[in-house]
Amino acid sequence: MILSDKKILEGIAASQIVIEPFRPACLGTNSYDVHLGKWLACYKNKVLDARLHNEIEYFEIPEEGFILQPGTLYLGVTEEYTETFNSVPFLEGKSSVGRLGIDIHATAGKGDVGFCNHWTLEISCTQPVRIYAGMPVGQLIYFMVEGDIETYYHRKQNAKYNQRSDKPVESMMWKNRF
Repeated sequence: MILSDKKILEGIAASQIVIEPFRPACLGTNSYDVHLGKWLACYKNKVLDARLHNEIEYFEIPEEGFILQPGTLYLGVTEEYTETFNSVPFLEGKSSVGRLGIDIHATAGKGDVGFCNHWTLEISCTQPVRIYAGMPVGQLIYFMVEGDIETYYHRKQNAKYNQRSDKPVESMMWKNRF
């Protein structure tokens, strides 16, 4: 079951959902609009290795915007910091962004109950397109969880994305044993 605007507001009032900054105008009927933060990152190497720590370089989106290029993976970040304790947050791209040929995530659209951070975006595009910090980029949709939670994400010993950051976070696949 997807939470309605009233249920999202009830979750915020009960501190079960945290959105900072919270803007009432961004609350939709059953979602909350999030915005592109000012930081982007790209991997330093063209060839990535799943077993190695692939380093990234950060850069700030200038006021005049930044032109994304096809064939490059950009890591972005939401302006909003979120916490979710009673539902599963899903991040989906806004249709207006998709109609510009921009994908905001490759596979990581679902958060875990207990995820507390800014969302890292896996941005790609089909043709060159100029983007801006602060532009609406996605929407959070919350699904109810059935049953009790044994271990919230932010309390997991092996959680790889718990360190709070307002910058994009690179893949931590290299921390897995395989």
